Amino acid sequence: MSSGRTSEVAAYLPYLRRYARALSGSQASGDAYVRACLQAILEDPAVLDENENQKTALFRLFHTLWNTTSQLDPSGDGEADLNYFEQTAKERLERMQPVNRQALLLTTLEGFSPAEVGEIIGGDEDSVSQLVDEAIGEIDRQTTTQVLIIEDEPLISMDLSDIVRTLGHSVAAVARTKDQAVEAALASRPGLILADIQLADGSSGIDAVNDILNEFDVPVIFITSFPERLLTGDRPEPTFLITKPFETDTVKAAISQAMFFGSTSEVAA
Repeated sequence: MSSGRTSEVAAYLPYLRRYARALSGSQASGDAYVRACLQAILEDPAVLDENENQKTALFRLFHTLWNTTSQLDPSGDGEADLNYFEQTAKERLERMQPVNRQALLLTTLEGFSPAEVGEIIGGDEDSVSQLVDEAIGEIDRQTTTQVLIIEDEPLISMDLSDIVRTLGHSVAAVARTKDQAVEAALASRPGLILADIQLADGSSGIDAVNDILNEFDVPVIFITSFPERLLTGDRPEPTFLITKPFETDTVKAAISQAMFFGSTSEVAA
């Protein structure tokens, strides 16, 4: 394998490790399959077609090994490295059909298109889209919750409330200021927060979220006209960020993902 192809494959390994962890339930177990991929490539570089997108080819090789190899020895404690949210996601993934789980993670976590996922796991674009829809439906059935909306524009908060309810969730409260948001969160302990940044009295949705996360863990989706205030390049940055004006389907997909992976989104003030 040429040095250029080696470098390209190496650049995709962190993404493959992330995916393998989510699919298998732990980093140790996932890394065992990643090591098997690397061993296969070293033994026969031709297993990755040099004329194909190397990321797609690498993930397809991973799936070939995943589907044809018995459980690999992780050489470590496969559960000890899971935090609460990862354990929750693992348990929910395990309730899904394996192929639905794969399609969901490849599209939502790794950003592959349905057509690319079809190349990786087998199947056409329509069948992959159906698998993802089934997976999201399963998530929604597992994760019904109360949602706190932090938004000072009445029409937008109404739209978000409608979206939340169509997914089977309930609206715990709609807060227009930081103080209202913190008070409502402590009173209802919501399972999800949808937060704007710039609020009615000039207060900050970022500050409201950070104050809430100091009290308890909850997944957060920021929906804002000012994404540059969050995407600063510093860490931590929010896991879920939607820019206004938003598409309804984008918000629905983000809610399903946030509820599934249970990711917190604390950001630097």
